[in-house]
Amino acid sequence: MASSELLQLLPDGLYCPAGDFYVDPWGAVPRAVVTHAHADRAAAGSRACLAARPGEPLLRQRLGAPAAIQALDYGERLVLGGVSVSLHPAGHMLGSAQVRIERGGEVWVVAGDYQLAPDPTCAPFEPLRCHTFVTEAAFALPVFRWPDPAGELAALHEWWRANREAGKTSVLYVHPLGMAQRLLASLDGPVSLHEDVERWCAVYRAAGVALPSSHPDGTLTLAPPGWKPGAGRFSTAMASGWMRIRGPRRRRSLDRGFVLSAHPDWPALLRVLDQTGAACVWVASGYRGPLVRWLEEHGRDARAVETRWEGEES
Repeated sequence: MASSELLQLLPDGLYCPAGDFYVDPWGAVPRAVVTHAHADRAAAGSRACLAARPGEPLLRQRLGAPAAIQALDYGERLVLGGVSVSLHPAGHMLGSAQVRIERGGEVWVVAGDYQLAPDPTCAPFEPLRCHTFVTEAAFALPVFRWPDPAGELAALHEWWRANREAGKTSVLYVHPLGMAQRLLASLDGPVSLHEDVERWCAVYRAAGVALPSSHPDGTLTLAPPGWKPGAGRFSTAMASGWMRIRGPRRRRSLDRGFVLSAHPDWPALLRVLDQTGAACVWVASGYRGPLVRWLEEHGRDARAVETRWEGEES
């Protein structure tokens, strides 16, 4: 079977004709397999959704209670039409999954968004062997190389401490779903949570992930990008892979930037591509062109796929 028969790019997204389902479609379809609950991946309105069991509560929060969601344990196989489908940890956030699709010995993996750095709130990334790998490329340039996360967390705590001593409240901008929970689980001290962060934290707690409650007198506030603090003295920072370069921090007029990301940096991305053993790579979001050119220059079959997946601030 030609590998091009397993997935196709249609107006509603990546479609598997043999199984009659879409992966992370950008509109309502009869059946969707959803990698995780971020808004660019989990479109409302599909008649049926398949997702990893740990992420089901987040997906219900995103899509609403009436959504028809079927949950699979990681590694559990389901036959849809003529293909075998299973979901495997992606390490991006609670319940994030890679979609493994197999038919007649041909294996494709749609990775969704993923990260290799440790995250205490979710299962770690699982490398999967496949013939074709569909990858994100949010930070697929050599300039994006993450420092040690422990060192960035130590610097964050030091910035927070210095602000307390100066009588300032620290405002840390983070993506409210995923990165906020990862950081909250690693912070040492009372933290105040913006309501957009707290509503997702509540779902994590209900799912059994231990996260501190919002503290009304916290001297550090976790808030979504764009939130404006009220009266008082503040110091602002952002936790994101974009803090690796100067432009985003300068445009946002931030006091500090901490390079913490829920996506792979350049070396980690290349390591994953090697681990898959994939002869063909589809690049579906982010820096598609540069990664495709690099892969082709190094003897790999690669294709840029024009999707509507946007990634996040992290």
